[in-house]
Formats: sequence, C-alpha cells, structure tokens
Amino acid sequence: MPPAPVDHESRREDVSRAVWQVLAEKGFGGLTLRAVATAMGVSTGMLMHYFPAKRALIAHALSLLESNTAGRPRRAHPAPGLATVRAMLLDILPLTPDDTARNRIWVSSWDLSLADDALAAEQADRYARLRATLRPHLDAAREAGEIPAGADPDQLAATAVAFTHGLVVQALFDPGRFPEGVQVAMLDDFLASLVTA
Repeated sequence: MPPAPVDHESRREDVSRAVWQVLAEKGFGGLTLRAVATAMGVSTGMLMHYFPAKRALIAHALSLLESNTAGRPRRAHPAPGLATVRAMLLDILPLTPDDTARNRIWVSSWDLSLADDALAAEQADRYARLRATLRPHLDAAREAGEIPAGADPDQLAATAVAFTHGLVVQALFDPGRFPEGVQVAMLDDFLASLVTA
C-alpha cells in the first residue's frame, strides 16, 4: 500500500509554527534544524526536505517574522502629520507582551544578519522601507507647520527610526527602567523636539 499523500502546504504551516515557537523561546541563536524538528515532533531528516541547510531555515524565519510583524494589529492613523508618525512609532515599541516577544526576535536576528551579506542587504531594505513609510507623514507635518519648513524629511525619518530602535533595545534589556509609560513619554519628548528643532 503506498504511503498517504502529504499535504505540503499544511506541512509548511506546521514548520512555520514550529519555527516561530523556537524563535519566541530561544531567539535566532537557538534556531536549529534539531530544535525545530523537536518542536514539531519529527526527525531532522524530514525537516531537511524543507530546509536542506540552516541558511534556508534562517531565511524562512526572517520572512515569517516580517509577515508576522506586517500582519500585527496597528494603531489607527489619525490626522496626517506628527500624530500619524507617533502612532507608527508606538507600533514599533515593545509596549505589550506580543510586541516585546517580536522585538526580542528581531534584535536576536541582527547578529546573524551582520555575518551574512545577503541577510544584511535584506535588513537594510527593511529599514529603507520603514523610513519610506514615515516620509510622507513627515512631509505632511512640514506642510502643516508642525515641524520647521527647512527640516529634511528623509533625515528626520532616519533619526526617528534610530531613536525608536534605540529605545526598543533599552526597553528589552532594562524593562524595569523603561516600562510602557516611560517609553511613551520618551517618544513624545522626542517628537516635541522635532517641533522646536
């Protein structure tokens, strides 16, 4: 009797869930074929049909992380300008347990990306896309007089992303010093500094 057919799409979803479980528990440093196979309750040999090498597993994990990040619930965008920039930056900060877990995984991916030119280029593209999503709202803030007319929206987008990710790292390593209220207050102070810059 021939073996039962395998539903490859369903199996890929099982693999993705297991990859996410390992990432949430161990970060990218603990992401191995063996760890994912254990989480699935299968052999590493079976898993190697989907990921013949760890590099393929890491690429899949980053893709999964990006889609998970893109699909998360987000704050509504209020009026164009700094109010929307604020909402977008709040969505990045580790203000909830889910956002904290997602940020821990992203930060743990940086080490791998710095050691791999292709992954580094993908990360650079992600940051470029993030800055590009902020740019039109900073343009609107400038046109509305919320920030100085001479402000460079590209530079402000880069500064905002750098500030926000720096705050993410501090909050992850010292959550007692940077609880939700402190993070929000620091972000608001940062945005207020753009108005008076």
